[in-house]
Amino acid sequence: MSSVFHKNAFFQNVTKKICSSLDIDVAMCRCLKYIEKNMPADEMYMSIYEPGLSAIRSIAHATHFKGQILSQLIPVSEKAKTQIETTDMTKVRIVNHPELDPVASSIVSFLGKPDRSALIIQLMVEGKRLGVVIVIANGINRYSTEHADFLSLVSDPFAIAMSNALRHQELLKLKDMLADDNQYLHHELRHLSGDEIIGKDSGLKEVVSLVEQVAPLNNPVLLLGETGTGKEVLANAIHNASSRRDGPLIKVNCGAIPETLLDSEFFGHEKGAFTGAVAMKRGRFERANKGTIFLDEIGELPLNAQVRLLRVLQNKKIERVGGIEEIHVDIRVIAATHRKLEAMVASNEFREDLWFRLNIFPINIPPLRERKKDIPSLVQYIIEKKTREIRGVRPPSIAPGAINKLMDYHWPGNVRELENVVERSLVLCKDSDLTFDFFIPSRYDLKDIPDKQENKVKPLDEVIIRHIRHALKVTNRKIHGCDGAAKLLGINPSTLRNRMNKLGIVNKKIKLF
Repeated sequence: MSSVFHKNAFFQNVTKKICSSLDIDVAMCRCLKYIEKNMPADEMYMSIYEPGLSAIRSIAHATHFKGQILSQLIPVSEKAKTQIETTDMTKVRIVNHPELDPVASSIVSFLGKPDRSALIIQLMVEGKRLGVVIVIANGINRYSTEHADFLSLVSDPFAIAMSNALRHQELLKLKDMLADDNQYLHHELRHLSGDEIIGKDSGLKEVVSLVEQVAPLNNPVLLLGETGTGKEVLANAIHNASSRRDGPLIKVNCGAIPETLLDSEFFGHEKGAFTGAVAMKRGRFERANKGTIFLDEIGELPLNAQVRLLRVLQNKKIERVGGIEEIHVDIRVIAATHRKLEAMVASNEFREDLWFRLNIFPINIPPLRERKKDIPSLVQYIIEKKTREIRGVRPPSIAPGAINKLMDYHWPGNVRELENVVERSLVLCKDSDLTFDFFIPSRYDLKDIPDKQENKVKPLDEVIIRHIRHALKVTNRKIHGCDGAAKLLGINPSTLRNRMNKLGIVNKKIKLF
């Protein structure tokens, strides 16, 4: 460091830079450009620790070229959690070998940036832990105690800047909520209906990469994945990232329409085409003109309907029921299913020519049990979503360690099941931290599921007995009340007692209230 470089000058200049803009990403970029003139500095992160999620949340990032606002969760190990919670907040930590530091190791591993050195500035406001600023340099052994001493001078300005940035972001969120109120009353908010892709930087990174490749094109897309994995979310993302984003996105659940109404729903009908057709009706394909049609549960379509669908995909023309005029439709098709279409083709349940037409660009969505590192982000998103729907309720905190209960479960119902669990906890844990103590899986853990190679099916009564006993164990054999077994099982207490008597389930330590 230059001998003419004085601490006072450093403090004054860094303070000016970090306070130069309400946009923390802009301020950080200016600040980094100044710092790197005086010490190694290639990147800078501003982050806060989320104990309930066992993660560090990056709220802003800066390089020499630009800054950006983030909301990126980085899971940390138990050793890293202990280190964070016991670290001396008054000192700047020097990390010249991140692999030897639990916190730094978690961060560089998640970001895919090994061989870095870091200075970690602990930030406090009014004696309370706020977060950290991390200055990163490429290579190892880049920092000295002199560098740390200089950065320790600006911990207070950084803390004030972070506090202001968090409050500014909160104000912007509130402003957006107010601006969307009118739209919310007439139509569900798009970001609350599941348009945001949680896990796009981690568990769904490869899926999102495929979405980004195919979205600008007009090719049909086939979304494959278990029920509840978020196929509709990806369909929304593809449409919104395409050149058709200003056109309609028409969604059709193929399994929810009676076979006798399929033609009318898909292609529309003319007035008088059949009894009850008192007016002309446009079908889903016609309404999707110049936009996208999303055919959910395509595997549920009967074979005769598959034939008519194939003709539409080939010719891009439809005829309303009772009509003679061909109507041209400019549409893009996104189809989705949880079923194995190739196996259905082999068993003649699905037309091979339609499968070939749809299977041009298949995207397989992994189940939640294969991307558990997304659970903390999903939980946080669901909490914010549900509390905003309730209106006027602030998002509750998550009790330390509570997220581990969700991480240990295999989630056969995927994100939809997780959403149900979080919503149930929000209802039951009013005015308190979320502990998920009421969490009872809708199905058994993987250890309770027979091996796929075994064609054994347990008697239904045996499965019910095990489920009731598990509920009684979790609730300490309590039946009544908001934290009783009956509430968790979703049945009346008297119904539960009758079923227990019928199945011979003895509850020796029954608590009535």
